[in-house]
Amino acid sequence: MAAEGFRGPRQLWNALRWSIKGLRAGWRYEASFRFEICLAIVTIPLGLYLGHGALEKLALVLPMFLVLSTELLNSAVEAVVDKVSPDFHELAGRAKDMGSAAVFVLLVFMGLSWALIVGPRLPTLLGM
Repeated sequence: MAAEGFRGPRQLWNALRWSIKGLRAGWRYEASFRFEICLAIVTIPLGLYLGHGALEKLALVLPMFLVLSTELLNSAVEAVVDKVSPDFHELAGRAKDMGSAAVFVLLVFMGLSWALIVGPRLPTLLGM
């Protein structure tokens, strides 16, 4: 239910606590999220280091945050689908597949960003 009126410090604190609870649930129950967190631990600092200027840094880092966010949303959809429809249903399977596809599309976007920005510099970076 949507909150009405002023959202004071208590409501903001609760929102932060629920967000952290969601991150913990993602880490605890989703192997894909754990893998993507490990990927983020490598790619975010590397993107900040390798990017020339703010826009390049953003183009290298932003896709990883989008992947993580979409993975959490995909996991939320899967949890709701499993709760509502524990038996196989074509629409339930389609919802899960489409959530997975959204994560995949963002991973492709991330790879493309890195290939276009870092790819041409790779020989220089490797000392060739």
